[in-house]
Amino acid sequence: MLKTAIEAAIGAGRIISERYPGGRSITMKGLRDMVTDADRAAESLICELIQARFPDHAILSEEAGGKAIGSGFTWVVDPLDGTTNYVHRHPTFAVSIGVLEHGKPLVGVIHDPLRDQTFVGHRGAGARLNNVPIHVSGVGRIKNALVGLDWGHENEVRERMLSYLQRLLPCCGTVRASGSAALALAYVAAGWTDAYFQPGLKPWDAAAGIVLVKEAGGRCTTMEGDPYRVQLPDCLATNRFIHDELLKLLNGEAWNR
Repeated sequence: MLKTAIEAAIGAGRIISERYPGGRSITMKGLRDMVTDADRAAESLICELIQARFPDHAILSEEAGGKAIGSGFTWVVDPLDGTTNYVHRHPTFAVSIGVLEHGKPLVGVIHDPLRDQTFVGHRGAGARLNNVPIHVSGVGRIKNALVGLDWGHENEVRERMLSYLQRLLPCCGTVRASGSAALALAYVAAGWTDAYFQPGLKPWDAAAGIVLVKEAGGRCTTMEGDPYRVQLPDCLATNRFIHDELLKLLNGEAWNR
């Protein structure tokens, strides 16, 4: 499954990178939510490969939909995470493929085709970037932390994000919004950022990334501190050292500066 996920992600990445400089066929599927011909072509390649090799496995994909997460193995696919960036030719987007076993993350692959970076995680086997082991950062104070976030499409999500930022910005090092939740989670795993939070994720946004974070030594919970599951929208992923204090800060509780 891991080899198939890597092969599918790299193949899909080739499709979206080849189409990146050219024109776009764009459809709006919701508020601030776009899909392009590249999304659909990449998704077809991924799903066809999975179905050919694992015909009994379920597939849940952003554009094609598919079966709900249940028993057995479920592949959770985002063929182009960061479509808005892609449409604007902002070079931050990726292919994300996760595999769940009985609803629990087992395999995660995130491929950035423009930078030729492939992040891979497998439960119990660690996380790697281009076959080199990666680990979360050692930053232990929020005041020194680089925190990632994304705004989401819905106004309600953005309003929640604003309330979190009002508490966070006076206390942290700085923040970054990448426009790709998959890459943001991969960057936490690689130690390039110290935390990432988003109150409006979909399963395909996080299924691969949370494997990477956990296998790189990090921690993932909801914004309330409960164990994170891919069916839940609220996610806080950190290097684990600042996790508890960041939860307190984001939820308006007292914390040690």
